[in-house]
Order: sequence, then structure tokens, then C-alpha cells
Amino acid sequence: MRLLFISLLLMLASVNNTVNALSFEIGKNTFLLDGKPFVIKAAELHYARIPRPYWEHRIKMCKALGMNTICMYIFWNWHEMQEGEFCWTGDRDIAEFCRLCQKNDMYVIVRPGPYACAEWEMGGLPWWLLKKQDIRLRDCDPYFIERVSIFEKEVGKQLSPLTIEHGGPIIMVQVENEYGSYDTNKPYMSEVRDILRASGFDNTVLFQCDWSNNFEQNALPDLMWTMNFGTNAKVREQFKRVKQLRPDYPLMCSEYWSGWFDGWGSAHQTRPSDAMVNGIKDMLNDSISFSLYMTHGGTSFAWWAGANNKGYAPDCTSYDYDAPINEQGAATEKYYKLRTLLQQYSDKKLPEVPKPMAIIEIPEIKFSEMMPLLRAGNIPNAIHSEDIMPMEQYGIGYGSILYSTTMPAVKAGSLLSINDMCDYAIVYINDEIVGRLYRGNGYETTLKLEKDIPEGATLDIFVEAMGRINYSKLINDPKGITRSVELETSIGKDRVTYDLKDWQVRLFPLYEHNRLDSLLNSYSRVPATNSYTSPAYYEATFSLKKTGDTWLDMSTWGKGLVWVNGHCLGRYWNVGPQQALFLPGCWLKKGNNRIVVLDISGPEVLTTRGLSHPIVDILHKEKMPQDAYKVKNSQKRKSHISSGNQGNDAAPGAK
Repeated sequence: MRLLFISLLLMLASVNNTVNALSFEIGKNTFLLDGKPFVIKAAELHYARIPRPYWEHRIKMCKALGMNTICMYIFWNWHEMQEGEFCWTGDRDIAEFCRLCQKNDMYVIVRPGPYACAEWEMGGLPWWLLKKQDIRLRDCDPYFIERVSIFEKEVGKQLSPLTIEHGGPIIMVQVENEYGSYDTNKPYMSEVRDILRASGFDNTVLFQCDWSNNFEQNALPDLMWTMNFGTNAKVREQFKRVKQLRPDYPLMCSEYWSGWFDGWGSAHQTRPSDAMVNGIKDMLNDSISFSLYMTHGGTSFAWWAGANNKGYAPDCTSYDYDAPINEQGAATEKYYKLRTLLQQYSDKKLPEVPKPMAIIEIPEIKFSEMMPLLRAGNIPNAIHSEDIMPMEQYGIGYGSILYSTTMPAVKAGSLLSINDMCDYAIVYINDEIVGRLYRGNGYETTLKLEKDIPEGATLDIFVEAMGRINYSKLINDPKGITRSVELETSIGKDRVTYDLKDWQVRLFPLYEHNRLDSLLNSYSRVPATNSYTSPAYYEATFSLKKTGDTWLDMSTWGKGLVWVNGHCLGRYWNVGPQQALFLPGCWLKKGNNRIVVLDISGPEVLTTRGLSHPIVDILHKEKMPQDAYKVKNSQKRKSHISSGNQGNDAAPGAK
């Protein structure tokens, strides 16, 4: 009986193939795993950027590369999209992701924020925090701390049972993220540390990451200190100061940047593979642990791509990052060079590299129907607002917003200023497009009106929100129009400025799956045309005999988002450099498939197709909205915002 029991235990261990260490701690100049020296070789990837059916494939790719740990952010806004409403199922099931890591003999490092950066919308902070207009983000603001505590306790419910002391794979948990580049505030860092300990991570190694030139600003004595840096950095120099302060502590690079991210209107970014590999070799030769950011970047699907803080620079949907495992999950040249190196530091032969996912092409898909957003019957009811406010104050976080009022009589040459417009606007006067403004153009949000405007003319400003800034103090980034709309004109010899009031506000939130279907079913449809230059949904179906990964060619479309079978693939914009959107094969099905495109400026050609390769390096800066004072060729809109509406939808006179 005893032999049978032992055999059964061995069989179960073989089937589960689980990491089974029970302790992880900080030793003298090394980490200790069950009391033995351990060098962390971590692969950073984000489950939120990978469809759930592909999670295990990506984990296996990291294992075959020679890594022993998965490092992951937890994006707060991905799990609490509305205040108090948490989701931990489906693509958000972080516990299952960690169990898959353990199944594949991989440890886990968890980075639960509350702030992440990561080129993710608002750095992972939820939009609804901005409803409190005086909130101090990443600070000891009582409301912010209260919400952080609630969120981290929910994280603890999911993951504290999976820490290594409970037989799980989680070996370390990060406190906040690169706070030294944001502020100096040890009381705040201490609050976050204490919240994490109270959330079930009291016996887990906690660490904080920063840069070598700022880590002392917020370094807490009871936390592990790790450094972040990229290729071509002098490794020993990066650790010189921390080694002086803590000569007996192990060293770790918690973010070693393998590449970089792309932004709309900027050149595609790459980094040399040899520099990446040589830096890792230097660290391993000195027994320095590391996490490769990113090992697999994936995709910022839907509206989750953030924006850089250089003026305003929104990030592309693709988060390929020039990483060793590309956006589609396939091995690159970087992968094989790094795998060759890591094999030299492994006492076992590395697993075989998993087969890549199948790739297909999809023949031309034609769109015959469209649903104009601003067409009578489709436009939503209005909310009256004396003063203009950002969209968060009207209760939505993602999508677009339309502000409408009437104008006083003004002469040609008058200036219309939209103060703090976020992020892309189409301006109409009496249903005619008089300009398009983009926040990224040096914050130029003033239009010179080219002709006389009669009293009572209707002014409509349609504002599309793009990703919130994810870095620096500018993460407090409300959307829509945040301050005022002013009209400066001449009356005789005097210059007069009108502060326009009495707005009618209409909201266009974004949805997926059933809620998207419900929205589209409420819209009236008309034949699609490529001469329409205002916001509209376009819909088509296509049939497949087999499924596989592909890239939707959006190079002849304007600016917007794409959904396939209810899944939002993300944003496209013809300015590039990204011109095609990754479509995972797991979101396709044999037989009929449905595609929906929301384009706010109109396509050149009413078709798309599925490609066998990405397009990430074609830039068309000339397609950016030009300086507002040079806007020409006003275009007539084929809809009437004020017609066919009922009740308070009619726009009253301006003051």
C-alpha cells in the first residue's frame, strides 16, 4: 500500500509539473530558494495584452527561452473599470494565469501598482478617479489611498493563496513603480507597502524599483531595492551606489529594456539584439538577477494604449516592443540569440521552442453599410451643461463627446479657442466642418474662422478621447474639453472675447460584445460611402474555412477602432507608423464573422483584408491635422445635429 501511495504521488507530480519550492528569501549577496542560491531570470509579459487562449503558449515560449520566472503588472483599471465593480474572470483571471505559470515550472513576480506606467492607459489607474476633481494621484490623498486599499485587498484575495509560502509560484511583490521619477514621498510609499502587507503579502518579499540616479529618494529600509535600465547601460555602474549602501544584498535589474514602444506619428522603434544579449551576459556573469522588459509585449487591445508625456504623444496599439517574442507570439532573431546565451547558464537542456500560431490571410472584405453617429435618429439625447466640463464629469471614461451651443455674430478672421481640448476634435459651424484639431500638435487648439458667422449659428465640437498620459505628473489627464471655449472677435476697434456657455452635451461611450451589439442595433443604417468625413460605424461580414492569426490592413482608412466578433482590436490611424491591427485567430471562427469599424474621419476605400504580416513602419506625417491657422477646404457634413431631435436636444443660444 505504501509503495502504491508513493507511486501515486510521483505520478501526480509528473502530471502537474508544478514548481514546489516553499521559501524564497533574501540571502547574503544572493536570493535563496528553499535555502539554495537562486538567480532570477524573469520574462516580463502582461496577461492583459494576450488573449487568454494564448496565455500558456506565451509562458512556454518564455520557458524555452531559458527563463525561470514570469514578471507581470496588474493594471488596476483593467479589473475595476467602474468604481466598486471588480472583474477577475476570463481574460482578467490573474489567479489562473499564475497557476499556468506554476504548471510550466515558472515562478511569478507580481507588480500590483497601484501605478504601473507600461504605456497603458493612465498608467493603470482607473479613469473614474478623475471624477474627484481635486484628487491627488499617487499621493496620500485620503480618497486615493482608500481606493488603493480596496483594490489591493481584492488583489490579495486572488493571489495571496498563490504565494510561495502557500505552495504557489509567487516569489516577490512590487511596491508602487518607479516612484522616484514621479516625486519624493516616503510617507506615500510606506502607505502602499503597508496596504500590500495587509492584503495578504505580509510574508512575501516586497521590493521597489527605480533608477540608479533616483532610488534613494524613496528607498524604504525594509524593502528590497532593484534598478531599471536598458541596453547599452554599464551594468556595474548601475549598481554601484546600491552596492555601497547594501554590500550584502543580492542585485537585480527589475526592468532591462529589450526595445521600445511606438507612438502615432513617430518613427518605428527598434533596439539592437547584440546589445541586449551582452547586457544580460554581463549580469549573469556577476550573478545579478534580471527581468527582461519586454520579453513579449503583445497588444494594447481596445482603448488600453496610453500616451507619452512629451506634449501629448499617444501610443500605438501594437506593443511589439521589438521584444524577443513578437506581437504574434513568434520567436525572433533576438529570441534565438538570447536562448543560445541562456542555455550556457542552464544545467539542463532547454525545452523545445513551441510551434508558432498558424497565420492566415483573409481576402478583401467590402463594407456596404454605415451608421453615422451624428445622424438624426442615431444621436443620443443631450445633457444640458451651463459650463463646459470633461467627459469624466458626465460619467464616461472612454469614447467621444459632442459639445453643442450657438454663436454670436462674428466677422471672418475671428479666433475660436478650445482651451485644453483632449484629444482630437472636429469642429462644425452650421453642419460644416471648419477644422480638425489635434492636441499633439503643440497644443494648438485655436481655429481662425475664414468667413462671417451669423448670430445663432450652431457650433458643434466632436472630441475623440485617446489614451490618457501614463507617465509623470500629467497622468491626471481628463478627456473632452476641460476648461472653456472662447471666441475672440473685433467689434469696431475693440477686441472682444466671448466665453461660450449653455452647452448641450452628448456622449458616445465605447463597448464590446453584447453592449456593442445593443448599441449598433439601435442605429439606423445607410449605404456606405467613402466620401463621408464625419464619425460613423461601418459593418460587414466575412466567411472563413479555417482560422489563424492575421493582421487587418487599415492603411486606407482614417482614424478609429475595429471590432471583430465583439472583440476590440484597438486603435488605428493612417498617420502610422502602424498600419495594420493584429487579429488573434482565437477570436475568429469558421463560417461567418462580423467586423465593425468606427472611423471618425472616413475611409478612402471601403475595404480591408487580412495580411500574413504586420505593418508597423509606414509613417504619413502629412496626414496629421495641420496647424490650426492653416486649416482649409471645409467639408459639408451629411447630417444635421439639431434636426429630428426632441425635448432638450435643441441647442439654446450662447451667452
